[in-house]
Amino acid sequence: MSIGNFSLSLTVKDIKASKEFYEKLGFHVFGGKMEHNWLIMQNDDCTIGLFQGMFDKSMLTFNPGWNNKTEEVNPFKDVRVLQEELREKGISFVTEVDVTSEGPGSFIIEDPDGNPILVDQHR
Repeated sequence: MSIGNFSLSLTVKDIKASKEFYEKLGFHVFGGKMEHNWLIMQNDDCTIGLFQGMFDKSMLTFNPGWNNKTEEVNPFKDVRVLQEELREKGISFVTEVDVTSEGPGSFIIEDPDGNPILVDQHR
């Protein structure tokens, strides 16, 4: 089962300080808006998101329909289909996507240790 492009979404206290730190590790800003307190950074094929004031905890993130350059991948499995397949496997949900909607949507699950996993479809 492919659940999309992987990245790590980090909850940060000071987005400017975090940006500068990760730049020293070789990351560069790939997307986002500093003035909205979120940035997407890459180093080769490694992607991280910096989010100030948006999430309680850092989380694993998967984006159905995208590759690691945010280019569309076709075909791909819609987030609503993924949600139902995971439900059938006994996965519990923290938040769910509205199955009557189309296009962008997301859900959150947790691994056995309470680490949040966001599946966030942008298209």
